[in-house]
Amino acid sequence: MPEMDGFETAQMIRNRGRSSRTPILFLTAYRSDEQLFRGYDLGAVDFLFKPIVPEVLQSKVAVFVELSRNEQLLLRQAEELTRTERKFRAVLEAAPDAMVITKQSGIIELANSRADALFGHSRESLIGLNIRTLIPAWEQAHPEQKAAMRSPWSEARLNAVRRDGAAFPADVTTSSFVTPEGPRYTTAIRDATDQVVAEERIQKINVELEKRVQERTAALTYSNDALRQFAWAASHDLQEPIRTVLNYSEWLSEATRGRLATEESEMLDIIRQHGDRLHRLLIALREYIRVSESGGRQEWKSVNSNAALQTAISNLENVIVESGTSVQCGELPTIHSVEILLVQLFQNLISNGIKYRSAEPPVIQVSAVPSGNGWTFSVTDNGAGIDPKYFNYIFGVFRRLQAGENSGAGMGLAICKAAVERLGGKIWVDSAPERGSAFHFYLPEGSRYEDERAPDPAG
Repeated sequence: MPEMDGFETAQMIRNRGRSSRTPILFLTAYRSDEQLFRGYDLGAVDFLFKPIVPEVLQSKVAVFVELSRNEQLLLRQAEELTRTERKFRAVLEAAPDAMVITKQSGIIELANSRADALFGHSRESLIGLNIRTLIPAWEQAHPEQKAAMRSPWSEARLNAVRRDGAAFPADVTTSSFVTPEGPRYTTAIRDATDQVVAEERIQKINVELEKRVQERTAALTYSNDALRQFAWAASHDLQEPIRTVLNYSEWLSEATRGRLATEESEMLDIIRQHGDRLHRLLIALREYIRVSESGGRQEWKSVNSNAALQTAISNLENVIVESGTSVQCGELPTIHSVEILLVQLFQNLISNGIKYRSAEPPVIQVSAVPSGNGWTFSVTDNGAGIDPKYFNYIFGVFRRLQAGENSGAGMGLAICKAAVERLGGKIWVDSAPERGSAFHFYLPEGSRYEDERAPDPAG
């Protein structure tokens, strides 16, 4: 070669970065060992001696080109593997928990700095250590133990042990992945000491709260029972004195008929009216107590709502006839209920519609429709109506919107509310002044309620 021999050319090729790994094939007519050694030192992959066989040259060039390509591919793969490993180590190091990667046997291959800090072992001493030294019951969090659940990961709270032998509770999460060398397991470990202390504190607080609730419930039950017994006894014991007042006021009125001045007669009428009102209040109070305690003591059975309504209408026959009231009803369901409470509901709501009627003759309609898992009954009247601001007020004990001789004791709707609640339902009203009222009460079917209506013969 003019000005530059093959060895110098090979040296130049090797010195350039882009061609430093290019395979070099020497063609020469000299068979000198010195030249062979020098060529191989410069990176030659082979020597071909003249005369050259073209097919041999072509074949060798093809082989060395393919080898070079494979080498470059392996280099790229190695570089990619190195980058991936660096990313993996960075992710492992950035994890908020102690992280270790183990073989299936439990031997630790990798660990992050948080594992060093948590267990007190140096990074070097953790590598090659069996994870059972740190978590003796590691198998309980092993994914293979959860194969039946088909879960790639598992969680468990286990005891962990530090280098100094101190034990502490740890939340352990283990997951598996497959590598060419076999399965590997990633185990995340978090110190659960604070959480265990908090859980124990919460449990202790819950026990204390439950105890307090039981004590206060018992005290409230005792207080309610005592109050109920007092109210029952008072309403019973006061009946006789009130009847005496009413009887003597009647006798006194008869005995002094025509001999009393107008003012004296009015005073006697006031005594009689208030005595009568107190008598009705005591009767209503006893009825309210009886209804409030019914339900649990009364027998639950299949009740035909139509029959219960007819019983209520029969009980109110005199006042219905005197007031010219028309009671209309559609087909009502048969439900699992307490008959006396259902009768009381119909009776009080119809009586309420008659009592607070408008100038027109009372017209009361009773109906029922399926609603959710039960029935909603409606008792609608054409009476004076109620201002919406009093909707909650009227269901209280001794609550009346009108005062007067025929306004009642103020217990009717309170009795209805107590009866509905005993049956597991709720009651409400839709109304407006001068537009009548519609009282609705919902009774759930549930496990003790079911629609037992007879099938339609025409169906």
